Amino acid sequence: MKVRYLHTMVRVKDLEATMAFFALLGLKETRRVDSEKGRFSLIFMAPEGQEDCPVELTYNWDGDEGLPSDSRHFGHLAYRVGNIYEMCQKLMDAGVTINRPPRDGHMAFVRSPDNISIELLQEGEALAPREPWASMENTGHW
Repeated sequence: MKVRYLHTMVRVKDLEATMAFFALLGLKETRRVDSEKGRFSLIFMAPEGQEDCPVELTYNWDGDEGLPSDSRHFGHLAYRVGNIYEMCQKLMDAGVTINRPPRDGHMAFVRSPDNISIELLQEGEALAPREPWASMENTGHW
């Protein structure tokens, strides 16, 4: 039996802030479905050239009281990046907290505006440890 990956769905409270966060990671909107009857929007975002591996942002127009304040039950999304230090600096410059800094030059964790855990992994071999990352402490949980 053949299986094909389609997407990962996460529910979001602040659609614009969440889309801006994923845009910082390099994702672009690839498709949108707005349902007047169901009063929700589905926004698919993916890295350029990887449109077949999107994250689906599900936004309920009338709010989503069922959305937990800590989305850890979901796990995390993972993205490979060309330079983990540059990506973390870009995110930090935009006001994103680096929850688990890339001290090892290989892995970092951040959270989206909806508290979704995002793992960033260095493409190829780990980069040599360097400051400020090497001595930066964890912030919050990831």
